[in-house]
Amino acid sequence: MTPAERERATNYFAETRERLLRTMSGLSRAQFEYKPAADRWSAAECLEHITMVEGFIFSNLEKTLQRAADSTRPAVSDDDIVRLVEDRSTRVKGPERLMPAGRVPLDKLLSEFEAVRKRSAEFAANTTTELRQHTWPHPILGPCDCYQWLLLMAAHGERHRLQAEEVMAEPGFPRAAAAV
Repeated sequence: MTPAERERATNYFAETRERLLRTMSGLSRAQFEYKPAADRWSAAECLEHITMVEGFIFSNLEKTLQRAADSTRPAVSDDDIVRLVEDRSTRVKGPERLMPAGRVPLDKLLSEFEAVRKRSAEFAANTTTELRQHTWPHPILGPCDCYQWLLLMAAHGERHRLQAEEVMAEPGFPRAAAAV
């Protein structure tokens, strides 16, 4: 990873973390759990999903880096990874094992996210592994190198933070309540 790539990844992790914390901090139980419709996620479900997926991707990244380097080239650019993943105009159903299911108690969601994000950000800041020489396929975007997977983790969190903001903008969202 070049110094510029490292800076981009670490800054992106920090920026998306800060935006997520601003969005989610101070929500009451009713606000966290509010769903505008049965088929829509609550802010709590968005946060649980962000945390689960980031942990899942990090685990796969570690496994990929244990394998020999490969010459597979990414299917899309770094900028496209960020743009496509953050874009909420296209909805995608992920695997059932990564769907929110109330696995984390409401009062632990933010701290669980913080732990996962800290690990990802520290890895980005400190790794000396040649991330560009290791790839694994994204089910929609095709082959992505491990550096792109770092960007994808942060972009995925941003995508679902934006989803939580959509929920909070709904007319039925509880406006005033004590925080969790």
